[in-house]
Amino acid sequence: MPGPYGQSGSNSANLADILERVLDKGVVIAGDIKINLLDIELLTIKLRLIVASVDKAKEMGIDWWEDDPALSSGARRRELAEENDRLRDRIAALESRDAAPDIRADEADPLQLEERRKQEEPR
Repeated sequence: MPGPYGQSGSNSANLADILERVLDKGVVIAGDIKINLLDIELLTIKLRLIVASVDKAKEMGIDWWEDDPALSSGARRRELAEENDRLRDRIAALESRDAAPDIRADEADPLQLEERRKQEEPR
């Protein structure tokens, strides 16, 4: 029985076969659009389109989605872990600086040294 617009069911099978073949082999479409005015290039647009399966794209060395936090939960977790490590390092540096005050800075400013001595005196 013909489908809508006079199409038969075998066309959809052919389309599925074509799509499977395209995804398996991959297709690259490339083109450039240039806009010139009096031999002066005003605008160049380079278009590149690759249609392939994920496995085929990885074979070709294309895997940018694995490192994009918007597309990969693993990348987002790595990004958060790196940020946490940086923050922990900054906190540790600040805490170590507070635990061992810089005596030279105090000696450069006698008022700060006197203020610190008053605070450290037992009451």
